[in-house]
Amino acid sequence: MTYTQLNCSRIDTIAGPNPDYYLVEQQIKQRNLESKPIGLLEKVKQEGRTWDDLSEQYGVDNPDPPWRISMEGTCDSLTGGYWTVSPLCKPSDEQNPEENQQVLDALERRWEEDELVSRYYAEVPFPERTLLALAHSLIRRGVIDEAQLKEKMEAVKKRLNMAGTCT
Repeated sequence: MTYTQLNCSRIDTIAGPNPDYYLVEQQIKQRNLESKPIGLLEKVKQEGRTWDDLSEQYGVDNPDPPWRISMEGTCDSLTGGYWTVSPLCKPSDEQNPEENQQVLDALERRWEEDELVSRYYAEVPFPERTLLALAHSLIRRGVIDEAQLKEKMEAVKKRLNMAGTCT
């Protein structure tokens, strides 16, 4: 059994730093994913509004934004669900570097989210920072590009503005 398989197949009960985390961190860092700010997301970070502001403005009592479940579903879909084996947990001879670049399993997504939040989105409140980190991950992995995301955001904004004018 390899070190990575051992990490993925047991539950750690130790207190303090988990040495297995550092092995996973090394494997992820070796992928050399682009790490620079993304203009559209920087604009959203500076000019966007939080769910707390919007829910108060529209008189919504639910503390969770309506997009939160969709975001979590997107994360689950990207991994193929919780039943799939993380590429990092596969033996090294079964790992496919191209697949690893596109797959965003739960372990890696959380690691990458932590990295992106600490680097770019620390001042953004939760859950908005998670959404920005997810969008950042999807753009830098080529799942969607910045122009496509902007187009989708404009379509949603248009629908929201139209809903406000209906009587």
